[in-house]
Amino acid sequence: MKNLKLSCLGFGIAATLLSACSSGNQSTTTVSGLNPAAFDSTINGKKTALYTLKNNNGMEVCITNFGGRVVSLVVPDKNGQPTDVVLGYDNIAQYADIKNSPSDYGSSVGRYANRLNQGKITVAGKEYQLPQNNFGHCLHGGPTGWMYQVYDAEQLNDSTLKLTIVSPDGDNGFPGTVTATTTYTVLSNNTLDIVWEATTDQETIINMTNHNYYNLNGDLSKEGMNMVLYVNADNFTPADSTYMTTGEIKSVEGTPMDFRKAHAIEETINDTIFDQIKNATGYDHNWCLNTYKDGKGDDTQVCASLYSPITGIFMEMFTNEPGVQVYTGNFQGTGIACKHGVKYPKHVSVCLESQKYPDSPNKKDWPQPYLKPGEKYYSHAAYKFSIK
Repeated sequence: MKNLKLSCLGFGIAATLLSACSSGNQSTTTVSGLNPAAFDSTINGKKTALYTLKNNNGMEVCITNFGGRVVSLVVPDKNGQPTDVVLGYDNIAQYADIKNSPSDYGSSVGRYANRLNQGKITVAGKEYQLPQNNFGHCLHGGPTGWMYQVYDAEQLNDSTLKLTIVSPDGDNGFPGTVTATTTYTVLSNNTLDIVWEATTDQETIINMTNHNYYNLNGDLSKEGMNMVLYVNADNFTPADSTYMTTGEIKSVEGTPMDFRKAHAIEETINDTIFDQIKNATGYDHNWCLNTYKDGKGDDTQVCASLYSPITGIFMEMFTNEPGVQVYTGNFQGTGIACKHGVKYPKHVSVCLESQKYPDSPNKKDWPQPYLKPGEKYYSHAAYKFSIK
C-alpha cells in the first residue's frame, strides 16, 4: 500500500554490514538465489540475518528479522520449476536504507497496519497524536514502525520461525508497552501460515498484517495485472483522495470493485470514470469480507485468491480478520533496482493484507482493534499455493 517514498523520507537507519558468517540457518545460496551473508548486519545494535523455511514439496520462504520481512517465496509452477512470487531486495543494506530505497516489502506491520486519520486516536478516554507520515495520516505505525525494527528471531524447526518485538510505551506515540510475535510456518501443503499475537501493559490498539507483494507470473520485470483476482466480499470501504476511509460501507454491485466473480485485474483497473480507481490510479482499498460475521472470522473459508494464467500458480487466502486491503503496486515504477537487479514497473504486483478496517478506532461501528491488559491479540492469515 501506499507511497512509502513519501512516508519514509528523512528517516535513516545505520546498517553496518558484517563479514560473511553464519546467517540464520543458511551458509549457501538459497533456491531463490539469495546470498545469506548479504543479510548479516547490525542495525541499531541488533543483529540481522536471513532465515530459510521449507517443506518437501518445493516451497521455500526466506525471511529477515529486520521488519519481519519475507524476502522471497518460492513455489513450483505448472512445469515444476521453482518460481519466486514476491517482490523485495537481495541485501539488508537496501532494506535498511529507507531514504534511498523505501519499501514495506514483505514486512510484518505494526502497531497499526494501514492509516489512522490525521494520526489521532483516543484510547481509554485520552487522545493521542501520532506521527503524520502519509498524506497527513499515520501509516503502518509511523515512520519508525515495526517494519523498520529488528525482531528477535527463534527458528523452531526447518519450517517455523518465531519473531518477537517489544514496543515501549510511547513508541511512535502509541500507548502501552506491547510484546508482539509473528510466527511464520511453511506447511506441507505449500501454505505460508502466519500467526500474530500480542499483549500489553495498558490499553492500546493493535492491527498487524503481512505486506507481501505478489506476482505469480514468474517475471517481476513486467506488469502483473493479467493475474485473476477473487475477493469474497459484497462491500468495501470507500476512500478519499488522501486514501483515508470516509466511514461509508458501500456495495461492490455494479462497480469495478466487484471481484465476487474472479476476473483479470486489467479488465477493471484502468477505469477512468470510477472515482475510487481514478484517485488511487489503481486499487488501494479495503474489502469487507463475507467470511467475517457476528464479530468472528472464519479462517477455513477462502476470502480471496489470485491466479496466474502464465505459470498456473494459484494462491488462496484465509483469515480471521474482517477486512483485506487489495493494493496493486500503484507507487511502484520508481526505477530502483530491487532483487537481482530487477526494476519493478507500476502495477507489477498485488498485496492482499488481512486487517481491521483502516482507521477503525475512529469509526466506532466498525470492528475495533483495542487491546487491554490481560487480553491477548490474535490474528491469523494463510496463503495456500497450488496449480490450477
